[in-house]
Amino acid sequence: MNGLIGGRTASDMPGLDIAEQRSWQNYLNAALRMYAELNVRMLEKHQFSLGDVRLLHILSNFPGGSARMRELAEALPAPGSRLTRQTRRLEAQGMLCRSTSPDDRRGVIATITDEGRAMAETASASYAQEVRKNFIDRLTRSQIAALENGCRRITSALKQTEPLQDS
Repeated sequence: MNGLIGGRTASDMPGLDIAEQRSWQNYLNAALRMYAELNVRMLEKHQFSLGDVRLLHILSNFPGGSARMRELAEALPAPGSRLTRQTRRLEAQGMLCRSTSPDDRRGVIATITDEGRAMAETASASYAQEVRKNFIDRLTRSQIAALENGCRRITSALKQTEPLQDS
């Protein structure tokens, strides 16, 4: 411990007090473990990653099941290069098709196929069951509301910053 920060006990993470560091570390550990757990379950049950299930679910909710790649990148959020690789792979598996935008020939539109929609529907049900078991059922209603509010505030603030760049 390094003393005090504005009257609070300092942690071993510069600029954060002990409560702030614990809060951040617990959030990060929970988020990473949750993602890993859900990813394993989706691969076991559907042979698709959590990222693939989310992409197809999001795409199925766009009007007509179609979206520009930029819209998908914003909804996921994902860097363009990763999204391009992912949609190409899903297209090869028959889950979606990609086409040139009629409005802008440089733009690419992804459209979910009937097979992709069926898989998204089935996998989304499994996904929801896993979220309930591993997340919802472990929290009180007030904890769920507080977490939703905090995460919404963080997401909103992050959306105000620079867009995701390809790495």
